[in-house]
Amino acid sequence: MIMAQIIVLIVAIALIAGIIWWFFGKHTESSERAMVNDQHQTATVIVHGGYSPERVVLKKGVPATVNFEMKDGTACLSHVVFSKLGIDKDLTKQPVTSIKIPTDKAGEYNFACGMDMFHGKVVVK
Repeated sequence: MIMAQIIVLIVAIALIAGIIWWFFGKHTESSERAMVNDQHQTATVIVHGGYSPERVVLKKGVPATVNFEMKDGTACLSHVVFSKLGIDKDLTKQPVTSIKIPTDKAGEYNFACGMDMFHGKVVVK
């Protein structure tokens, strides 16, 4: 009986450490600049266990589209929400969902999953 208790204690400590790292650990943020072709810029964000890249940089004044490529069936990631832009898109209806981003002025547009657990950002410079 004592060996089972020791194993349970070790597993519990490992899980607690993992949760602390997940929520409070310093994680690097992946970033990508949009590709500009024929006076239009596009960027693709892969949705798989989160957003990759988490930060997309757009050029101010050039019309832009950010494509969300869905590769994850998780309910939380089934929607992407740009609260500042009033956008809430269902990503499960098609493999790639395109969202037009205004680039008329510099600024940042945060986006998140439907449950606000995973986050990303579009930066217009």
